[in-house]
Amino acid sequence: MNELGGSALYLSANDMQLGRGETVADTARVLSRYVHGIMARVYQQKDIDELAAYASVPVINGLSNLTHPMQILADLLTIQEKKGKIKGVKVAFIGDGNNVCNSLIVGCTKLGADISVACPNEHQPDPQHLSWAKQNAATSGSRITITLDPEEAAKNADVVYTDVFVSMGEDAERVRRMKIFLPKYQVTRKILSAASGDAIFMHDLPAHRGEEVADDVIDGPNSVVWDQAENRMHTAKAVLSLLL
Repeated sequence: MNELGGSALYLSANDMQLGRGETVADTARVLSRYVHGIMARVYQQKDIDELAAYASVPVINGLSNLTHPMQILADLLTIQEKKGKIKGVKVAFIGDGNNVCNSLIVGCTKLGADISVACPNEHQPDPQHLSWAKQNAATSGSRITITLDPEEAAKNADVVYTDVFVSMGEDAERVRRMKIFLPKYQVTRKILSAASGDAIFMHDLPAHRGEEVADDVIDGPNSVVWDQAENRMHTAKAVLSLLL
C-alpha cells in the first residue's frame, strides 16, 4: 500500500472488538466505514466468507485454513517468469492437501497448467476444490492427477512444489502428522531427479527444513523460492490496484 501511494493499518484480533466477542459481521460493517479495503488472514474460511458478505468494501482473502489465493497468484507469476508460460506446464505438488494445495489446483487448471498431486490418503485436497479444478480443466485442457506416490507425481514435472506438513492451528497433531508424512513425502534430490532436468523447486515459505524439504533442495540450483517470495509483494500490489 505504501508503494502504491496509500496507507495501511495492521489490526490483530486484540486490536479489534473481535477479541471481546464482537461478531465478524459487525466488525465488517464498522471497518467498512473507515477503510477502502480489507485484507484478512483468518483461521476459518467461514470467517472470511462472513467478512466479505457484510463488508461494503473489497475483502481480500490473505489466507484461511481452506484456501490461500494470494499465494497462488505469486506462484503463477513465478512460473510464468521462469518457464515463459503457464499453459502446458506440469506442476507437481507433494505433501499435505492443505490450503495452498487447494488453491494451487484451482489456479493451475484455470490457466491450463497440468497438476499432479501426491498426498497421503488421510490428507487429500478438499473435494470441492477438486471439483472446481475438474470444471476448469474441462475448459482449459489441463490434466489433473491424484496419487499417493511422490516420485510418480514428480515424473517429468516442470515445477515441484511443497508446503509445511503442520499448518496453522495443527500443532496438536504434529507428532501424528510427522509419522504420516516422513520420510516418504519429503522433497529430496531423489524426488527432484524424477522431474525434468530444468525443473524448478517452489515453496510458499516459511519452510521447515528437514521436514517437507531437504536443505540441498531448497538451497540448490533448482530452487526459486526467494523470487517466489518477492512476487508475493508484486501480485498483492496488482490485486490492490485492481480493486482500489
